Amino acid sequence: MAALVAGVAAGSGVLANYWLNGDEGLTATAHAAGSASKEGAVAQLWAAPVTTADGKPGSLSVLKGRPIVVNFWASWCGPCVEEMPALSQLQRDYAKKGIQFVGLGVDSEKNVQAFLQKVKVAYPVYVTGFGGADLARSFGNTAGGLPFTVVIDAKGNIRSTKLGQIDPVALKQTLDAL
Repeated sequence: MAALVAGVAAGSGVLANYWLNGDEGLTATAHAAGSASKEGAVAQLWAAPVTTADGKPGSLSVLKGRPIVVNFWASWCGPCVEEMPALSQLQRDYAKKGIQFVGLGVDSEKNVQAFLQKVKVAYPVYVTGFGGADLARSFGNTAGGLPFTVVIDAKGNIRSTKLGQIDPVALKQTLDAL
């Protein structure tokens, strides 16, 4: 029941943001992402406590200096699950360019582990728990909705953010510009 309530709340946040801001509310580009608070978000990302799906502590700081695509998701989020095959394909397509995709599960370790046993993804997935929602907010996800995707270049600059399902064509354009 709690997962249903959380799912409805997340979806409502996305819809409210869309209703209030139109499509521009769902996508923010690097022009809007240059504030000091968002620069602090990248530092928070590197320092964030994460665990692997099998419970081992991990660190995202090992990815510093590489372009990365961070996807905040949850096992109970339908749009999150729907976009995972596209994200996996993009990871395979852009791995040779040195771009690393990372999934951050805003969920329990148990749920993420069970999900990954059923669905294989081509990129590492870490568990942030519900603290991941705060991390996503630091990147500008004020609605708190999922999925939420952030592209960070090798210099640590936020190149784009996307609330809601990715548009593979738009994401490819961003990645091609890195």
